[in-house]
Order: sequence, then C-alpha cells, then structure tokens
Amino acid sequence: MKRNIKQLGYFLAIVGTVFQSCKKDVLETIPNDRVSSEIYWKTETDARYAVNSVYASLDATNLFVLDGITEIGHTNTVFTVEYNIENGTYDASHSRIQSEWQNGYRSIFLANYVLDNIDKIKTTNTTLINQFKSEARVLRAYAYMKLAGLYGDVPLIKTAITTTDGLTITRSKVAEVWSFIDKELTEASAFLPNSFAGADKGRVTKGTALALKARAALWSGDFATAASAAKSVMDLNVYNLIAEYGKLFTYANENSIEVVFDKQFLAGTNTHNAFAFMGPYSQKSSGSTFVPTKDLADLYTMKNGKAITDATSGFDPRNPYTNRDPRMRFTMYVDGDPLPSGIPFKPVPGMGGGDEIGKTQYNTTTGFSLKKYVSAEDFANPGASGLNFILLRYAEVLLTYAEAKIEQNQIDATVYDAINKVRTRSDVGLPALVTGMTQTELRAAVRRERVLELAFEGIHLFDIRRWKTAQQVMTGSVRGITYYTGTTPVTVVVPSVVKTFDPSKHYLWPIPQKEKTLNPALGQNPGW
Repeated sequence: MKRNIKQLGYFLAIVGTVFQSCKKDVLETIPNDRVSSEIYWKTETDARYAVNSVYASLDATNLFVLDGITEIGHTNTVFTVEYNIENGTYDASHSRIQSEWQNGYRSIFLANYVLDNIDKIKTTNTTLINQFKSEARVLRAYAYMKLAGLYGDVPLIKTAITTTDGLTITRSKVAEVWSFIDKELTEASAFLPNSFAGADKGRVTKGTALALKARAALWSGDFATAASAAKSVMDLNVYNLIAEYGKLFTYANENSIEVVFDKQFLAGTNTHNAFAFMGPYSQKSSGSTFVPTKDLADLYTMKNGKAITDATSGFDPRNPYTNRDPRMRFTMYVDGDPLPSGIPFKPVPGMGGGDEIGKTQYNTTTGFSLKKYVSAEDFANPGASGLNFILLRYAEVLLTYAEAKIEQNQIDATVYDAINKVRTRSDVGLPALVTGMTQTELRAAVRRERVLELAFEGIHLFDIRRWKTAQQVMTGSVRGITYYTGTTPVTVVVPSVVKTFDPSKHYLWPIPQKEKTLNPALGQNPGW
C-alpha cells in the first residue's frame, strides 16, 4: 500500500471527470488533461488504483481531535476551533461539524463509484475483483460507522448519485444504518484474505471486516453480535498483542501482529503532521494542539492496580508519576520525561522549562503533552511523519469482547482472560483481575481499561456517548498537573475554560448548516 500511494492521484483525476460529467457539454469530447472514465475500467490495475483511492480518505490526525474535546483532553488554545465544542458554544456552522461530515461522504462517494463501475472490467480473476469490491464495502462501512456515531440518522447512499439527487436526499434512521453496516461487513469478510504480504500490507483483511463489525455492534448496543464478531477475530489466530505497549506507535512496529487496521503513510511521499500537531511546544515549536488532562492522568492506577485515591495504594503526591500504570508515561509526557530533542519535559510554572505552563500561548496549559505518535525519528522534520496511523488494534478487539459479554451478564473465564491479556502485557505488568467480581464491578473495570489503553486513538468520544456518561464527565473546569510551592500543593486549573455538555442535544452533533442550506430535506437533530 505504501508503494501504491503515488497512484491515488491517477484515480482521483478520473473522479474529477465524473463530477464534470454532471453537466452536458455540447461537444461531448473526451478530456485530454486527465484520465477519462470513458477509457478507464479496462484492467485489473485500473481496479486496484480505484480501490487504493478510497484508502486516502481514512482518518489520521483528526482522531486526536475526537479525544481532545472529551474530558481526557483539552483544546490547548482558545483560537483553535474545537474550543467551542468543549465549552458548548458550537452550532451547525462549526467547521469541525462540517469537515467530519464532508470527509465521511467523500469516502462513501469514492467507494460507491468503485462499486458501480468495477464490473465493467473484463477478467476471469473473479477472486481479485471480489476482493476489491469487499475492500470498498468495508471502507464505506467504516465511514458510515463514524457518521452514525457522530450524527445519528444520516443519508444512506449505496450508489453514486448526481448533484441533483444530493439536493433532495433524506436521512435514514440510525438503526437502518447500523443494520447496513453489519450486513456489509459480514458479506465482505467472506471474500477477504486473512493477511497480505509485501506491497499489499495495509489492505483491508478478513480480520479488519470482522473487528469493525464487532466495533459497530458494540457502538449500536448489539452486544451479542459484538461478542460473536470479536470472538471470530480472536479465533482467526492471526493477531496478538505485542509484548511492549510502549513500542506500539513506532516505525519499528509498523504492521505488527497487533495491528488489525491502519492508514499507511510513507516518509517523503505521503505524510502527516502528528508530531508538529501534538508534540510539546519546545520541540521545534510543535503545536500541543490537544493536551491530556488531570482527569486522564488520575485514572491511571498504581502499578499494584490500586487507584491513587486508595489510602493503601502507596501513591505519593510529591512523586505522582512513580510506580504508576506504565501506560501513563507511554501515552503522555509528564514532568522530567526525556523529549526527542534530548531535553527534559519541564512544564511546572516558575521552573524555567521550555514547556513551562504560561511561557507562551502555545505551551501546554495542563502540564501534560501527548507522547503517542511523537516519534524521535520525526524530530528532524516534525511536519512530515511517515508513521502509519493505527485505526484498530487487537487490544480493542479483546476489550470489545469482554465488554459485550459483561453487558449480557455472560461472565466467565474468557472475559477475565481478555481483560487480563491487556493489563498484564510485559511492559505494563498490572496485576490480573481477580475472579468473582460483580457485573457492575467488571463493567467499571473494562471501561477504565478502554480509556487508558486506547487514549487519544479516536475511540473515547464514541464510548462516553454510548455509555451515556458524557453529561457527567464532560463538564466543569479543565485541570492539569499538581505541583508544590513549598509544602502547599497547587493544582493547575486552566483559566476561562468550563467544559459544557447539554444532554438534551450534545449526544449528537447537528447536521452541518451548509448541508441543510443545500438540502432542507435533511432536517436537524433535536435541540439544534
């Protein structure tokens, strides 16, 4: 897939021709400045390039945004547009509301165009064509999952439509969208291989389809299907956890045994700016665009598995990062951690560090900064990382299986085993959960594991929406590090920020105003 990235522009030029074809030209000539759909769809290579183009619309750094607006993150500067989502002052005209809708339907358009045309290719290799169709169906389902999770009822478009059609199309009920997603992923999985090798690494596999089916079922509340689909992935015996959580988001572990689905990048050819977007400001003026909060930091238990609020845990407020769940320091920079440039991360006010809170308007406002995807190998050029973006990994599959079984009150050894595999990997080393926990206790345990294991991987916003806990957690002041001035502890409270969540409307985003202006038939979500 990395080698095929250069081919994306080739196919996208064809899509441009399709857009233009909506207007009848008097001469009806084949354009000579691009590849026309009139002469495309002839070879298996045409099909490959076409499907490759759909991958380009997958998520990447926008996943940071989705977690950054929840209680575990904070929009670091008031002039970043997502600040309005945090404080509840956003509306249907907000650019993030528009961009997620637009990106989703761009992906759906590309997938539909492939599926509408791929059978024009004359070939006896039906296995390959069925594989390409299935890849397009899975990628389309992925887009619909996000749209349903963010907006609820959305237009369910299964074939390419004209601009005129787009002005009158209506929304389908979200239950119908979830049903379509499940059907697509189930059927597509039958035509996909367990794995790919060489240049095809990164393509959608059987495991990708089934793992997304498990995720979609969990998000929609179909726990029986979620558990069954997750178990199907586990039974493939293709995936496993890598030994060290701390090495997941590195070049050395790209395409590892834990990666079920990712977006492929290539340094110098197809890059992203995760380092510059999220790294500490001292690192070549990186953005710290979204920063972790005390709400996330305090969730990490002690290495003995006890909460820091437990008087017997051994937590030392003077040394708050000692003997904690190691995933804390693998996920975020805390005071004293070495940075890619070689200097220590020093956020405490008055201590003169390059990342000191308040030193510039771009420095972290909470005293924490994200470490995932901030690779030392990208330090020389932080705006052009070639590190793959993991969209779904095996740890999520295990936790989805466990949660789905817990919600059905089907608690057995497999539930404990799934959670404990995540907790006890070699460089995390938390104690295994002890059997005999109640459904309520296990529900709390698996939810905590999802937050800590998957922090800033674009999952948490969807989790707190389906758990219906957003109205409790996404409110109040944004807190950061606690430090000492003499014997007095001081907890950073970010000024002029109060997170607001109105349960009467904020569990769904509004339909973007631009879309409603073009097509009033879309209607609007409650409260907007």
